[in-house]
Amino acid sequence: MEVIDQFLSNLIPYAEWAMLIMVVGGGLFLAVYSRFRPYRYFRHAIGITAGKYDDPDDPGEVSHLQALSSAVAATVGLGNISGVAIAIYMGGPGVIFWIWMTAIIGMCIKFYSCSLAIMYRHTDATGNLQGGPMYYITQGIGPRARPLAVFFSIAGLVGFLGVFTVNQFTQTFMNVVDPDTTLAALGEFNWKLIIGIALSIITSFVIFGGLQKIARVATAIVPFMVLLYFVAVLIIMVNNAGEIFPALKLIVTEAFNFKTAFTGGFWGLVILGVRRAVFSNEAGLGSAPMYHGQSKTKEPIQEGLVSMLGPFIDTIVVCTLTAIVILLSGAYLEAESNGILMTLIAFKKSLFGYGDVLLMLVVSAFALSTLFTYSYYGVKCLSFLTNPKIGKYFNYYYVATITFAAVASVDLVINLIDLAYALMCIPNMLAVLYLAPRVNREMKRYFAQLKDERT
Repeated sequence: MEVIDQFLSNLIPYAEWAMLIMVVGGGLFLAVYSRFRPYRYFRHAIGITAGKYDDPDDPGEVSHLQALSSAVAATVGLGNISGVAIAIYMGGPGVIFWIWMTAIIGMCIKFYSCSLAIMYRHTDATGNLQGGPMYYITQGIGPRARPLAVFFSIAGLVGFLGVFTVNQFTQTFMNVVDPDTTLAALGEFNWKLIIGIALSIITSFVIFGGLQKIARVATAIVPFMVLLYFVAVLIIMVNNAGEIFPALKLIVTEAFNFKTAFTGGFWGLVILGVRRAVFSNEAGLGSAPMYHGQSKTKEPIQEGLVSMLGPFIDTIVVCTLTAIVILLSGAYLEAESNGILMTLIAFKKSLFGYGDVLLMLVVSAFALSTLFTYSYYGVKCLSFLTNPKIGKYFNYYYVATITFAAVASVDLVINLIDLAYALMCIPNMLAVLYLAPRVNREMKRYFAQLKDERT
């Protein structure tokens, strides 16, 4: 594991600069190119999600709300709880500011990529509609771009594994429950192995049921877990009301710490913020278009607007709540706490000694919903590379890696996913930028039609 970890660490610096240019540079270009119009229709996006414009006769498998819930279930998870803690541990409070900036830019990237997912849907060999980067690359750009789609799909076979979620859930369980002491003295490795096998079995029951089952489970779990997490954070914020403004001020001042900039760490801070933001909301990654491409709609711009809510929910709202709790509790000052451990310490300190138990419940819901939804992405990647019949076998490989992730080190898991994400961003963002003029034409038509309907 140490050899693999070192190999991945050596590759990441090359890939992450490409990701920085593609996500931040590409996202800023799209925001300006769209004249910031998607942001101005934020309220309309909420109306679409609520089902105000639904037509049951439209092609597709799931509603706007189900598509958003499934995509958010895959992103609102341990990336928002332990991913934020890892970011603060590695770069200090200022990294949160760059996570915010990447999320705002990411909203526009999601708008363009998920609009393309509807514009270039593909009917597979089984007669089902499919959407995602592989299809808007090959159909939008043309057959000559197929190598880009293949590159994306191969990287996705690694990137769309639930390894980080499993690893952080296992760490949470081991620290909160301490099964070696409270249950049976089987040894740390054996307990991690048991947790991995148990998660593999639970995940199997849902993911072998297909998209409809995943969407139903995700729609049921996501609102509950976000609400529970929000209430817990709200209690902590009320108890520490006087410290909230200083915590937010610390985030902004540390983001522009000139001492850090002159010592060469400034761009490292920005890159870390981009990495953790992409990990949190997956903007530029190309995963969300796979779910949103299944929506029951004929209007690409509608789905683009719905998808834009994803980065706002999981990064601007959930990540900020996590960061404030960590800063209010002072847990980030404890040098040895990394990942989920830092967040556990923060909650335990802030919620009368029982916060870690409450977080354990939330983490369980987050972990399961993420595991259920992520497998779908990998199936689509393998299906594109082969065919839908073979694509289903990804689930067996996916379930097997759950057990591996439970016993692996957190550094190995983070490096593996970060590298895969950086590699996936490159072909996806190239395609989105190339096809952006076509989305703009569609956007102009849709907003003109909407204006006519309102007058």
